[in-house]
Amino acid sequence: MRKIQFSIIVLLGVVMLSACAKQPKLSNAVSGWTTSENQHGKLSDYKGKVVVLDFYATWCQPCRAETPRLVAMQQRYGAQGLQVIGLNVGGEDDHAQVPAYAKEFDIRYPLVFPDDELVQMYLSDNQNIPQAFIFDRNGDIVKRFIGYSDTSGAEMERIIQTVLESKSQQADQ
Repeated sequence: MRKIQFSIIVLLGVVMLSACAKQPKLSNAVSGWTTSENQHGKLSDYKGKVVVLDFYATWCQPCRAETPRLVAMQQRYGAQGLQVIGLNVGGEDDHAQVPAYAKEFDIRYPLVFPDDELVQMYLSDNQNIPQAFIFDRNGDIVKRFIGYSDTSGAEMERIIQTVLESKSQQADQ
């Protein structure tokens, strides 16, 4: 009887530990997004660029406050290797609003629809939007921003400048 109890305790311990273990993250090379033209893209397509993945919705007021800054940064730093990508997570009903949103803010960067796996990978611990992730030229996350304010927008721009300049300094050496 003791052997059975011990086996049950060990089995329960293994089950509990496996439930607490982190799930392996999906590769950025696999998960990605779809454009309005049904083209598939992924972060690894932008290796060599500094990328901002911005999760937004057209109805989200903080997202609407953040967008002009993203538009300005893409225009200002695009030639230096910045690529902003807007990932709409506003739901199926929001997809139809994206073209008007792009026109309203004169958005010149891609506005796409993320795969469920990509949303799970980046927003599983916090679904608040906007969320922006800055990646260096190797595809490594440099910084995550949750929400938006003028202060966080200024910090985002400062970090982007620093990451863009780090490539220039490496090339000069």
